[in-house]
Amino acid sequence: MIADQSGLETRLEAAMTALDAAGMPVAMAGMLEFCGDVLQLSFPQAELAPVRAILDAHFGACDMLAADHLIEVPRLLVSDMDSTMIGQECIDELADYAGIKQQVAAITERAMRGELDFGQALTERVRLLAGLEAAAIDQCLAERITPVAGARTLIATLRSRGCRAVLVTGGFHHFADAIGAQLGFDRVVGNRLGVAEGRLTGALDGPISDAGTKRATLVEEREQLGEGARVLALGDGANDIPMLQAADYGLAYRAKPGAREAAGGRIEHGEISAVLKLLDIPENEWVAR
Repeated sequence: MIADQSGLETRLEAAMTALDAAGMPVAMAGMLEFCGDVLQLSFPQAELAPVRAILDAHFGACDMLAADHLIEVPRLLVSDMDSTMIGQECIDELADYAGIKQQVAAITERAMRGELDFGQALTERVRLLAGLEAAAIDQCLAERITPVAGARTLIATLRSRGCRAVLVTGGFHHFADAIGAQLGFDRVVGNRLGVAEGRLTGALDGPISDAGTKRATLVEEREQLGEGARVLALGDGANDIPMLQAADYGLAYRAKPGAREAAGGRIEHGEISAVLKLLDIPENEWVAR
């Protein structure tokens, strides 16, 4: 985990005492010299949920990754796009060009919290865009959509180590294809907006890419790599939960509560490239793009 170093020794001692009292003695604890702010703990036998609860109590909502094995560099990354690899929700920004951003964004927020069925919420939001000029998509992409800090470095570094990168989104290929190429993803999976005579039809062209699609994509890609391939998944919303739970390393990035609780780790404070620290990759080996 990546922890604030102020008062670290005192907090670490208290956490170790609490873990020991709970029957989860720590076999190893040390600051990794190449990062300076990553604390690595090893437990001979322990359930991850109570370990995380004790660490949260002593270190706060620090960035962390927990696994039941020694963490290694994954051979596959499957990532969400909106509010994970990019800082925006594309459909909300596109709706602004139709003058209905607040209406659409309210539906998006509820869907991401798991309060609405994703497919129904997506269908409703797309319907509201009917009649919008298709040219607004390219304009929105150019004016509004930006990768999160550290995204290029994260993808380039993982790929340099033989990791395949797949972008799978409940958003749209019209945005994801460009973002995927920009960041260096090997494959993109998403929804397609219906377009006719230069305007959005208010319907999707093809099946819905949803939570099931994300998990199925992860499983399909993992099977192609063979037994023993570690998989990293990144996401922020309720429709990412099945994917996060299916991965060896499911990391919630500045996520909604449901996704954060379901994931095996989280990034709350740092750039998304902090994932590389949690994977024990020294900063002097990161690939800048």
